Formats: sequence, structure tokens, C-alpha cells
Amino acid sequence: MRMNWRLLGFMGSMALPVAAVLLFCAPGLAAAPKLSLSQNTHDFGLVSEDVELRHSFVIQNTGDAPLAIEYIDPDCACTAADYDKQIAPGGQGKITLSIKAFSVLRQFTKRTKVFTNDPGQREFVLIMKGEARPIVEIKPSHIVRLRGAPADDLKGQVRFISNLTVPWQITEYRTSLQPSDVEISLKPEVPNKVYVLEVKNKRTEAGRYNGVIELTTTSAARPRLIVRVFGEIYPSAGGNP
Repeated sequence: MRMNWRLLGFMGSMALPVAAVLLFCAPGLAAAPKLSLSQNTHDFGLVSEDVELRHSFVIQNTGDAPLAIEYIDPDCACTAADYDKQIAPGGQGKITLSIKAFSVLRQFTKRTKVFTNDPGQREFVLIMKGEARPIVEIKPSHIVRLRGAPADDLKGQVRFISNLTVPWQITEYRTSLQPSDVEISLKPEVPNKVYVLEVKNKRTEAGRYNGVIELTTTSAARPRLIVRVFGEIYPSAGGNP
């Protein structure tokens, strides 16, 4: 069989350009960033409502092109973000999220969307959660309702429990209620931590009244407490309406 050397020479001269085109067009070979996130949720656990909460999420770029954090969108105006806008190939950066003091209470979950230039992960969500205790718990409620006849022993109690780590006191109170309607007493139950407010009906005639008891505390974060009192006194049995 006689070889066509001219044809072989032509095919050989085309081999290098064709290989170069195939290499350029091969999928997945172009340089690109690749985001790696070891943790997207942080649980603060039990915290106080009066402190700022802050956590840093670590972002790694395992790709071979710079990773850009293009935009961050928290679901709450109380959440602020500070972050590295670009992360070099093989490097790592941080997204630090903070929640303002007094912006959380009881069980809370804050979500923040993050947008990147990673073609495989354009968007992801960071979550911060926990349970915030109030500085001062008011139990069972900040409202006292006194309902019944004048002869009934109508009284209500409100317990104030401090979650502060330092001594705390209620120093005084004032009220818009009339002395002829109620009797008010305030006593410490646990020194520097728990106080009990008692409101007792004194009204002897049927009728209604309401008012406010304002208490002053030694906490700069919670210097004032408010209790609202509602009295509804019914005629005594057998009496005139």
C-alpha cells in the first residue's frame, strides 16, 4: 500500500490548531472561583436582650479565580454586615454579622442572603439564631385586673425578676391610681434580684377605675417599668345595680 505523504503532512499540520481549539472549548477548564462554607448557621444559645450579638462566618475560595462577595441582604434592618469583598484563589475571608442590642426577644432567627460570583453558587443564606431573655422579666404580666364585689379579697401580684449579673433594685414607684381605689405594696423577694408588687382593691362601691404604676430601677438599660391596673367592681350580691 503506497502512502500519500502529502495528505499525511497536511493532517499533521492541522493537529496542533485542532488540539488547541478543543482544549480552549473543553468545559470546566476555564478559571473560576469556588465557594466553600463550613458553617452557615450559628446558634448563640441563651443570651440577654441588652447586648449586641456578633458572629463571623469563614468563607474559603477553593477555585482558581478571585471570589467576589457582590451583595449582602439581611432580612432585618437590625442586622449589620462587614465582609471581605474579594477572596483570592486558595484564600479565605470573613462575613461578620451583628445584631443590635434590644433587637431580639425570646426565640429568634435572623437570615441574611449573600450573593457571589461563584457560577456554581450565586446565592446562599447565613442564619443566626438563639433565645433572648429580657433584662427584667415581668410575671405573669404587666397588667393587673381586679374584678369582683367590694367584699371580695381582690388583689393581684406582679413579680419582677432581674437577669442582670450585677445587683439590681427597684428604688421607688409612683402611680396615677387613687388611694381610695387601691392599696399598693412593693417588697423584695430575693435581695438585689426579685421584687413583688401587690395591688389590692379598696373601693367599696360598684364602678370602674384604671391607672398606671411606674417603677424606677437602678438599671441604665431598663430604668423604668410600667404596670397597668384595671378595676371592675360589681355590686354586692343582693345590692342595687
